Amino acid sequence: MYDLRHQVLRTDASGMPLEWVNYQDAVRLYHLGQVAYGCGSLLYRVHGGICARTGRQSYIDVNSIIATYGSNKVLTKARNRYVPPLNNPALFKRDAYLCMYCGERFPERELSRDHVTPISQHGRDIWTNVVTACRRCNNHKAGRRPEEAGMELLAVPFKPTHAEYIYLQGKRVLADQMEFLRAHFPRSSPIHDRLRM
Repeated sequence: MYDLRHQVLRTDASGMPLEWVNYQDAVRLYHLGQVAYGCGSLLYRVHGGICARTGRQSYIDVNSIIATYGSNKVLTKARNRYVPPLNNPALFKRDAYLCMYCGERFPERELSRDHVTPISQHGRDIWTNVVTACRRCNNHKAGRRPEEAGMELLAVPFKPTHAEYIYLQGKRVLADQMEFLRAHFPRSSPIHDRLRM
């Protein structure tokens, strides 16, 4: 029995990560002939109807990573300017669920988004100005900069690349998918170290 919660990583034909798709969308891509190749592990075998002539049942094998025809030219051109949408689940995962002030790891429900330069001091709600903070540290810091509150920021906030953002959006990233995505992370990405924690 397959776990239908696993997502399939979709790439373009050159192997550039594009998005996560569920098994229904992956089967649709296979059926429409849009899959150039599959790699990674076999995630699903989806059975279809029985052929009246041969008596055989059709099926589609769905791999954990599928490359589809074409490439995302817009993304390729804008790769250096790409800014992924900011949301708390991706932010907390970027920061490995660690409070960037006290260094403790917390469940997602106990975390909050902190603006390093507060909005009240003209700070912006962008990746390079936000960090994960536990509620206690965020309340203590309040509307001040870390140095004004006598707090030290443990890591510099950064904007994820497109491949890093794809990883941050993944719900249950499998080992082969993780290996594939890590190959697309910049060598200097802080996510490499955070994945070792």
